[in-house]
Parts: sequence; C-alpha cells; structure tokens
Amino acid sequence: MNSVPTAGPRPVYLDCDTGIDDSMALAYLLRSPEVELVGVGTVSGNVAAAQAARNTLDLLALGGRPDIPVAVGAHHPLEGEFAGPVPHVHGENGVGGIALPPSDREPVAEDAATLLGRLAREHAGALSVITVGPTTNIATALRRDPELPGLVREVTTMGGAALVPGNVTAVAEANVWNDPDAAAALVAAPWDVTLVPLDVTLENQLTEADRQALLGADDPLAQAIGAMLDHYFGFYTPLYGRRGCALHDPLAAAIAAGTVRPTRAPAVPVVVDATAGPGRGQTIADLRGQRLGPVDRPGVRTRVVLDTDRPLGPLLVERLVGSSVAASAPAT
Repeated sequence: MNSVPTAGPRPVYLDCDTGIDDSMALAYLLRSPEVELVGVGTVSGNVAAAQAARNTLDLLALGGRPDIPVAVGAHHPLEGEFAGPVPHVHGENGVGGIALPPSDREPVAEDAATLLGRLAREHAGALSVITVGPTTNIATALRRDPELPGLVREVTTMGGAALVPGNVTAVAEANVWNDPDAAAALVAAPWDVTLVPLDVTLENQLTEADRQALLGADDPLAQAIGAMLDHYFGFYTPLYGRRGCALHDPLAAAIAAGTVRPTRAPAVPVVVDATAGPGRGQTIADLRGQRLGPVDRPGVRTRVVLDTDRPLGPLLVERLVGSSVAASAPAT
C-alpha cells in the first residue's frame, strides 16, 4: 500500500453519480470523524454529471460543508455515449424528486479527473479514493497521469457482482455496465483496490423504521435523506418484499472509513469484460480455492469483499441521527 502515516482524519476523495444511495454515502462520510472529505467529482450514471454536481453541492451545504470542492466530470463513458439517467430508481432529479435547499456555490473550474490528480499530489501517499458510480473519471485521471497509482493510498469501489447476478444484465452491475472500459482500467492499475460488489451490498439494508428515524432527526441532512428514501424504497419493495433498500454506496463509504470491516475479502485476480458480447460489464473474480476460507493470491492487489463484521444499517442511522440507538435489525 502506498501510504504514509497521517495524524487525524484520513483525506478522502469521493467520485459519484449523486443519486439516493450516493447521497447516503456522502452524508455518512461527512458524519464520520475517521475521514476528511477533501473533494468530490461527479460522473454520469444515476443522473447526468452536471445534475450530480448540483445535488452534491446542495447536500454539502445542507450538511454544513459548502467549502468542499465539487468538480463536474465525464458526461459520456470512455466509449460510446451516456445511456441516460434512471428516474425510476432515483427520481427525475436523482434525489427522489425532493427539493433540496439550493446552494449558492458552483462547481470548481477544473474537471473531476484534474481535481483527483491535484488532490493526490497534495495528499501524496495519504489520499483514499472512493468510487460509487461509473469510474470514467478515474480512468481518465490514470490516462493523464501514469504516476497516479503511486500517489494514492487505496481505492474503494462500489461495483461488480462476483458470485451473484448483475442488476442491469444477468452478469453486469450498473456502475461497471455504464463504463466497462473504465472499470477494467481501474482494476488493472497498480494500486490497492477494495471491490465492494452486489454480493455484500444487497445483504445490507435499510428499513422503514430507519427511514422514520432519519425523518425525525434534528439534522436537516438526515431529514433530507429520509425524505428521498421514500422513492428509493418504492423501487426496492418488489425485491425485498417489504419497504426498504440496499445500501450499495454507503457500504463502500463505511468500509473506506474503516467503520465496517471486511471479514471475507480475498485478494484475487479481477478483470472486467469490456467486449460487446453478452458478458459485457461482467466482473470476473477468480475465486477458485476459497471453499475453506479466504485465501490471498500472491502479488494480487484487488480484494473482493464478500462479508463484513457488522450490518451497516444501524451504524448509518446512528451516524446520521447522532444517536446511540438505531432502529435497524441485522441484515439477513
């Protein structure tokens, strides 16, 4: 790992396509004393990159951190064009159709890949990168600066499906599907990657009781998250058979912050299928030989998270509500 000792919170850069679960991840990072969010880049995925930046600026202002720079990143993937937002999942504006109080701040002039490169040099060896959307900005930054992997402490990326089906195609998870070429570049780069796939994110859930706790919080950011979750819960009800949702992006944030720890996360070879065939977007993790427990493959720097030490739901509610009592039951 390319790390240097840090005093106090670790600096973090977040790259996102700010929909509802991205909003939860952002709020979680803002309320986690273990990390210091030093920059955010946006990319097209749940919404277009420009809308994601507007959502992010408004959420940062609501959370009391309007000072954090936000950069608009790639609108289109490395190859082809943006396929469009997913309003049936995240609402027309990406935050469940609720109206956030508008921030008076604007995105910085530099694009997201440039912001990442600058922050990596300002925090050389200490910067943690978290990606919770398509990884186009990361791949662009790698193309521009081949030294980037040596400057970054670690990368935590929400994406892929190792042993479970995809959620866009039979094999492809949405973040990877939206730019397989970029995802392939991220896992091929010479840095430490923690991959947080559907295998574990779908097992971490939020409930209606959790949402009510957020709505009743004194924190306006928590209240906004609770309000936008109404739309998100509607999408997930057919999957879980009750009102609730998966915690995709916030789980990656919590793992990066160190507040949720992987208990089964072997270091194994990972490649992404960027071909035009039926396997496009598949994350292929070589998990052979893991039956008796996690086994790290020599020289491999990508870990695939398959289990964690605690469910995220109660901790997320605790962090956002500011209470030691959380409503969630353990994930099943």
